[in-house]
Amino acid sequence: MRGKFKYISPFLATLALILLSVSGCTVPESFTPPPPSNATETIEPNWTFPTTDNQSSTLLPNFAAVVTKVKPAVVSVTTEVAKGSGFVIDGEQGYIATNEHVVANAQNIEVTMDNGETFSANVVGEDALTDLAVIKVDASDLPYTHLGNSSSLAIGEWVLAIGNAFGMGLRVTEGIVSGSNVTITLLSGEKLYALIETTAAINPGNSGGPLVNMKGEVVGITSAKILGAENMGYAISSSSAKPIIEDLIRQGYIIRPWLGVHIQTLDWLTAWLNNLSVSEGVLIAEVVPGSPAEAAGLKKGDVITKFQDKEIDTAQALQEAILDCYIGEKVEITFVRGRVTKTTHAVLKQSPSPWS
Repeated sequence: MRGKFKYISPFLATLALILLSVSGCTVPESFTPPPPSNATETIEPNWTFPTTDNQSSTLLPNFAAVVTKVKPAVVSVTTEVAKGSGFVIDGEQGYIATNEHVVANAQNIEVTMDNGETFSANVVGEDALTDLAVIKVDASDLPYTHLGNSSSLAIGEWVLAIGNAFGMGLRVTEGIVSGSNVTITLLSGEKLYALIETTAAINPGNSGGPLVNMKGEVVGITSAKILGAENMGYAISSSSAKPIIEDLIRQGYIIRPWLGVHIQTLDWLTAWLNNLSVSEGVLIAEVVPGSPAEAAGLKKGDVITKFQDKEIDTAQALQEAILDCYIGEKVEITFVRGRVTKTTHAVLKQSPSPWS
């Protein structure tokens, strides 16, 4: 249409230049299109990319040297129902750290060293809340590991996971630290805290094995992974595991504040079957004789709905609320009995020995 701009395709433009050349019209070799009228103030004729520093490129660490140092102290752990891993923490007394879920309810525990030597092991102490356990073999002069300071780990730092992957013997996977102080919820509803997240592959059988830094120090105890997720494995940090391991060796269990109730999360079906007036809270299935709960007047069938100033809707929430208190602390508990809401107070005691 007359008076309007017409589009010229790149092909036609090229063809026009060829025709001009053939007809004797040429484009000067030094021709440079003029800059936009508003760009003259920003043009820098001498600009180049900033130079790189003089530091040499970072090479990958020597994984083989780390494996040579640590792997002899890593063990495969086999029970009637599980295959997992562990690592020697005291070579003279035969103490081995692992996960609680690897040895839970086990009657027979077999430990195989990296060199093929096999021992029977006994449980020294275990703690389901932190998923940590210590077992012991009747042997001495064993290679052992050193616990490092996990709080000094940096995101992006290289780590290695060593363990009895798929029960096929010790395997090594590499990765980096991708997260710190992570909390995850297990399929059982339990939570694990202060975890290290890593891209190193964590496979079934790795549980209880060490996560080590490039100094060959144990900075974590591999414990879990998110099903269906790649490159997202989790290890209990050495800083949080160390005092638990020490207490398990010294006294066989962990001392914590204790209320003395066996509980379950209340749902609508349980509430209906028991003709309860509420359908949310924590149902008391049993009160331990001589416990703070008994002294406070709590009874089987009561539903706890509040602990101190925290609303309680799951058994996990009540357990966490108790752990936030201290031994000897007087706590306020709100509960429902029948159709009446009541309040009582309990003085938390030290958790009793599991053998008492």
